Amino acid sequence: MCLGGAKPAITPVETNLRLTTVEYDKATGIMRDVALQDPTLDQKLVGKLIYVTFTRPYISYVIQTLSQFMQHPKRSHWEAALRVVRYLKNAPGQGVWVKVGAVTELSCWCDSYWAAYPNTCRSVTGYAIKFGESLIPWKSKK
Repeated sequence: MCLGGAKPAITPVETNLRLTTVEYDKATGIMRDVALQDPTLDQKLVGKLIYVTFTRPYISYVIQTLSQFMQHPKRSHWEAALRVVRYLKNAPGQGVWVKVGAVTELSCWCDSYWAAYPNTCRSVTGYAIKFGESLIPWKSKK
């Protein structure tokens, strides 16, 4: 599959996109989204995107969400992963940059989203720490 001619996306994920599991769809009777016959393509793509999050932490939330569906991916999961690739195509020069020089400032941020997942009603929390203008550790977790 070649995405060279694909239109770049301006956001890594659609607004208010709710991804669900195959089991959740069966339990609720919603069968509009079909499971992929060959999940290896989705699994390989999400695995590569996990690697990209080391230099592009701003997509880590989306990739962490997609990685939860790698066992039984559906068409909506595949389309969401392709949208992340199209988003990365839109901003090729962005990423983590480490600035050289004397630094005396340490900045920390944290945030949480209560009951963010419709399947489990679990929350998402995350933090980022900057030393000067360089991002050092960061984490997003469910």
